[in-house]
Amino acid sequence: MSEFKKFPGQPILSQILNVIPSTVIHAASRKHNANRYYKRLPLRLHLVSLLYGVFSYCNGLREVCEGLLACEGKLSHLGLDKAPARSTLSDANNKRSYRVFETIYYGLLRQYHSFISDSRLKGLSIRNLKVVDSSTIQLFSEILRGVGRARGDGSRKKGGFKVHAMMDAFSGVTEFVRLTEAREHDQKFLHHLKLPANSWLVFDKAYTTYHRFAKWSEQQIWFVTRERDNALFHVTKVLIDRTRRHNRKGVLKEQYVTVGIKQNGTVVQRLKLRRITFKSDEGKVYMFITNNFTLPACQIATIYKNRWMIELLFKQIKQNFPLRYFWGESPNAIKMQVYCVLIAQLLMVVIRRKAATKKSFSNMITVIRLHLMSYVGLLEFIKDTYKAWRKIHNAMLEFSP
Repeated sequence: MSEFKKFPGQPILSQILNVIPSTVIHAASRKHNANRYYKRLPLRLHLVSLLYGVFSYCNGLREVCEGLLACEGKLSHLGLDKAPARSTLSDANNKRSYRVFETIYYGLLRQYHSFISDSRLKGLSIRNLKVVDSSTIQLFSEILRGVGRARGDGSRKKGGFKVHAMMDAFSGVTEFVRLTEAREHDQKFLHHLKLPANSWLVFDKAYTTYHRFAKWSEQQIWFVTRERDNALFHVTKVLIDRTRRHNRKGVLKEQYVTVGIKQNGTVVQRLKLRRITFKSDEGKVYMFITNNFTLPACQIATIYKNRWMIELLFKQIKQNFPLRYFWGESPNAIKMQVYCVLIAQLLMVVIRRKAATKKSFSNMITVIRLHLMSYVGLLEFIKDTYKAWRKIHNAMLEFSP
């Protein structure tokens, strides 16, 4: 694992880049032959340029290139002889496959997964909990088709794409990502998941597909989701019924139910599920279904509560990284930028854990953005910004004539 620099001999961005092992970049380059067809900007320099744009929140390639141009004298710390031209960076975004950056992301995830994972998750006794959801990013472009009706005012309908993600609840980062057109239904994402036995999945009711649920039951892959409003089921056994108790909260009812799995309009199988009615402290009633029959009902509710972690992750990414404007109009350039954002988010999770800081993610990103090319120790600066800055300032005063 790469070590962080403990002295301010390099700018903050250079210290962030040191978190990326060179072996990960070389492995991705060899796998995809990334430098064969585009040699004007080698893969590492391409990655550095895009990460500069991500951390400095650049809304276009011109801002990226002119920002790097203003860093003359410091670029050698980043491995750059000079700032790349906008046309060079644009060509690289279009010609070099985004799969290279996807491979780098998964390589970093394998490198740091055990380091950033927390074995404790409040209120749960299970392991290997995954959260599934999607987020739509809108584009005023026809390159990726959107959903919905044509706009009534005659203006152009928004295009867009979906980021389908499976998040590890114990590490706080995405373990599997798939980028599609916005019109693709969420259920299709479940067919791409490969999970070992005794894994747990939690997702909202948009992902309800009983055929997939039946296969997971056979493979001992457990899920928790909410019941659809129009769900048809047959109650086979009532385990708990506290619905008549006044002002009762928590688990109100626990039942065994069966649902029909249809093929060509005919029910070919009855799937056995567990149905739990739960009332929150705010008074809202939820209906959960799961294919696990051993975990206490209160923990099933806690598992679904942790589904909001992925909503917070999407919010964290959209608010702190540039995903409003894109550095190219081709699908390849857009997907490349998304993976660079995911790489940056993963690096920040690693650095935050290493620094053991109590700063919020947004505050940490803002501080780094403002001092991206400052010569200050990264971990000390994140943990206590004022103390680290005073330390550098006092050292400069001691050496001044």
